Amino acid sequence: MNGNNPYAGSPGVVEAGQPEKVDLSTDQKDALRQAVAGIVSRTQSYLPDSYAVGSELSYGANGAQATVAVQPPVGRAVSAGFAPDLEEIETGLDETDRDEVAQGLAASAAAQVMNAVGDDIEPTAR
Repeated sequence: MNGNNPYAGSPGVVEAGQPEKVDLSTDQKDALRQAVAGIVSRTQSYLPDSYAVGSELSYGANGAQATVAVQPPVGRAVSAGFAPDLEEIETGLDETDRDEVAQGLAASAAAQVMNAVGDDIEPTAR
């Protein structure tokens, strides 16, 4: 039962029942902000202007949390959230990871539109 106890933990390492607090420097916060802004701009480049793309950063006891979301013109919004490690923030988020997130969000948003519209669209011209 001790393993399920929220107050269990090694004495002196982290207070029992408390997560380890992670503080980011101003430079680290700026680097994360720029990386997330890059994901937003890449996602926007894959989509038409009618799709709204935004992001949110939060800094809590467990570290930084980033979320990028896309609201398609019809259908449900899609989002991707991640919590980078301090090492990732200092060295910069991997370029391929940023591309993968942007492409995945764009594809998911396009799929939401296709699901919402369905197959019942009549052509406007012949």
